[in-house]
Amino acid sequence: MEKKEGGTFIKKSNIINEVDYLITLFLFLSLIFSSCNKNGGKEKNEIRFWHSFVASTYDALEKTIDEFEVEYPNIQINDQYVPTGDALVQKLITAAQSNTLPDIAWIHADFIDKLVKMNAVYDLNSFIENDSSFSEKCLEDIFSGLISAVTYEEKIYGLPMDATTLALLYNKSLFQKVGLPSQKPPEDWEELKYYARQLTRDIDHDGDFDQYGLYVPVFSASGPLNIWMVLQWTPFLWQAGGKLIGDDGKTVLYDNQAGVDALEFWQDLYELQRFENFSLAHNVGFCSQTAAMILDGPWNLPRYRRINDFQWDVAALPAGKAGSITYLSGEYLVAFKQSEFPHEAWTFIKWFLKTDTQTRFAMRSGYLPVRKSVLQNNDFISFMDKNPKYSKFVDQLKSARVRSLSFYNRVEFNQYLAEAIENTIKGKMDPNTALKQAAKKLANSLKNETGE
Repeated sequence: MEKKEGGTFIKKSNIINEVDYLITLFLFLSLIFSSCNKNGGKEKNEIRFWHSFVASTYDALEKTIDEFEVEYPNIQINDQYVPTGDALVQKLITAAQSNTLPDIAWIHADFIDKLVKMNAVYDLNSFIENDSSFSEKCLEDIFSGLISAVTYEEKIYGLPMDATTLALLYNKSLFQKVGLPSQKPPEDWEELKYYARQLTRDIDHDGDFDQYGLYVPVFSASGPLNIWMVLQWTPFLWQAGGKLIGDDGKTVLYDNQAGVDALEFWQDLYELQRFENFSLAHNVGFCSQTAAMILDGPWNLPRYRRINDFQWDVAALPAGKAGSITYLSGEYLVAFKQSEFPHEAWTFIKWFLKTDTQTRFAMRSGYLPVRKSVLQNNDFISFMDKNPKYSKFVDQLKSARVRSLSFYNRVEFNQYLAEAIENTIKGKMDPNTALKQAAKKLANSLKNETGE
């Protein structure tokens, strides 16, 4: 049969042939575009990566991932933000139970025991010992203590991707307004309390404070910031001459006089400023000049660099009777046994530890590098010269300690101690009683874990 269109006869068979051709062409092109995850004839393996990088550091992470994918074109890193703290722990536990874990994740060392107990994460020794491109010198180059925090029975369950210390940030402009020396931050606890009192002001004379001297980081023990609170309180315990736990990993030590002194000091700072009326986050309070001094880590420096309406600086934590001591911490990369691509996951983890990767990531993000050799890198030295506030966080490494904890029950450890801090400062409980209760809970928890 033929059809006449516009005076031209067209055979139906030709129309069918053209339709078949178009369908074939469409299928062929679909096959090509469906292979967009292939490169050079090799399939691109997708690695799912969960992390909790905040806005000020996420751009640095993205750029670093882009560099990795250029170097390893057959591996694609699909990153996903997950809120940190208890939310991340619960999400990981639920994902392990439902077999939906990512390939790798960014976690705090305090979460590692839950994943080890579930047999969810790889012992990275199995990769390290069989990878000739990964040198033992790399592990030796990592700051002391960071590896031990994720090691149990000589098995390494994670490797650090960044490091942090805690320092005092202070508003020099507000110091000047109240007659405090802007070039001399408080050097000890007595001065810190005095400065906080001088900087806490009722500017509009309505009976309420409008400006606070020091942000006292007291949060809900049941909330996502409980670990952040405990991390900031721990250096005060050390400065008072105390310890968290004994060398045996079982004997609780924070409920002694040093713990009471550190907790009473926070309680005094909280009450003299009537800090229960402060409702802003610490970084917002600092940027808005509502809080004259805060405790913070280097990861927020990219945010603070945008401050141009007042002068500010970074200093060591004011010293207690045992000196000025801060913490050394970091976030770790772990690889999950549910991963379809364990080799590729390991490739990303070890690549992140390379000296040049650590150098670039530290300079971009504000985090500190995890390797000592980076401190001797010419590019890094030049960066510190141009960024003296960042270099002051690096200086804190000299007085930094890694928190010693039992390997197991770390989430409970933080929870019970956070309860003691909250109960004392917000609940008006006697600090000695609060710490004794927390220590007893932790001792029972550890006893149940070890079966002793």
